[in-house]
Amino acid sequence: MAENATESLLVVSAHAGDFVWRAGGTIALAAARGERATVVCLSYGERGESAKAWREGKALDEIKALRRSEAEAAADVLGADIRFLDAGDYPLLESQELTDQLVRVYREVTPTVVLTHTLVDPYNGDHPAAARMALQARILAQAVGYDAPGEALGAPPVFSFEPHQSEMSEFRPDVLLDITEVFETKRKAMRCLGAQEHMWTYYEDLAARRGVQLERNAGPNLGLLKNSRAEAFVRHYPHVTTRLS
Repeated sequence: MAENATESLLVVSAHAGDFVWRAGGTIALAAARGERATVVCLSYGERGESAKAWREGKALDEIKALRRSEAEAAADVLGADIRFLDAGDYPLLESQELTDQLVRVYREVTPTVVLTHTLVDPYNGDHPAAARMALQARILAQAVGYDAPGEALGAPPVFSFEPHQSEMSEFRPDVLLDITEVFETKRKAMRCLGAQEHMWTYYEDLAARRGVQLERNAGPNLGLLKNSRAEAFVRHYPHVTTRLS
C-alpha cells in the first residue's frame, strides 16, 4: 500500500520496455515518495521490439513470456505495479474495447498524473496509437454517464515522455524532471531489459544530455547543480496555478 495514497502515477506504455527508457526515473521518484505507480503495457513488444529474441530462434509465446518477465523485473526495481493487456504490436490496433479497458484502469487507480507517448512518431505507429487511446480514455473516464465501475475521474495532467527520435517526432520539451537521485535505480531497471540491450547506453547518454539542459534552465543558474540526470516531457493540458514561479 502506497504511503502517500492521494498521489497516483499512471503510465500507459505501448510496449513492455517503453516505460523504463522514457519514464523510469519519474516512476522511481514517485515510488520513493511513497506514491502509487501503475504501469499498463498495451503489448509485450513481441514482434517489433524483440529482434534479438527472434534471431535466437525463440517462438512467439517464448518471446512474450521473456518480455513480460523483463518488464516485471524492471517494474519491481522501480517500485511500480504493472499489468499487461496483450493487445499485440506492429501494429498496435486502436479499438473501443482496448480504450474501454484503459477507462477502467483510470477509474480504478484514479491517477493524479498520467504519462504516455507522443502523438507523433514516424518511426513507430504503435506509440501514437497508445497516446491517442490514453487521451481518449482519460476523457471518457471523466464522463459521469460512462458505463464503467468507479467514480468519474477528475482532470489529471497528462505528459508525453520523450520518443526515441525526438527531432523527427516534433518533440519540444517544456518540462525537465530532475531524476539524479534515482538515476542508478533507473539504470538497474534498464539492465533488466536484455532483449533491448542496444538501448542501454543510448538512454544513459540521453539522461545526461537532458541533465545539462536542466542545469542550464534551473534558476538562478549559479552552477550549483553538477552531473545531473533528467527526463523530458511535453504537457498536454494547461498548468493551473495561482502563482507564476
